[in-house]
Amino acid sequence: MRQTNWHVITGAPCSGKTSVIRQIEQGGTRVIHEVARSYIDRQLGKGLRLEQIKADVWQFERHILHAKIRIEAALGQTEPVFMDRGVPDSIAYYNLEGLDPAEPLAYSRKFRYRRVFFFERLDFLKDDVRSENEMRAATLNDLLLEAYAQIGYDIIRVPVMPVEARTDLVLRAIK
Repeated sequence: MRQTNWHVITGAPCSGKTSVIRQIEQGGTRVIHEVARSYIDRQLGKGLRLEQIKADVWQFERHILHAKIRIEAALGQTEPVFMDRGVPDSIAYYNLEGLDPAEPLAYSRKFRYRRVFFFERLDFLKDDVRSENEMRAATLNDLLLEAYAQIGYDIIRVPVMPVEARTDLVLRAIK
């Protein structure tokens, strides 16, 4: 496993990850935006519906996993980067969908993130990209914690607080 200077911000849908990632990016640090959301947004822009995009759940999850793998393979290991979800998130999503998580588990052991920040959940809000409901989001919350713990990460839990306070907590933790 190769050590990196990459930091993952993870958590269930509606945990405020994207808002903090955007603030970190505005501060000049490189970020990787959530791969699944970007992919779904592109497909919706082509006129597809969410049900069509996720019709073959195994194909969808595998596509997202391999997109994350390609991104990580292209990053410099010493460059400080913040990621909105890491490869181990795919372990949780595979488990959520009843898929065998062996492939994402194997790839999760290639690189070692410097820090993993787990954002506590906010109130669940449905949008055009989220296919989860409140119950699946709660299940995913637990599966994400299990996935990172399974690989041996010390998870830094980030409580619910204003975006600026969360961003400050994250940035102080990496210094």
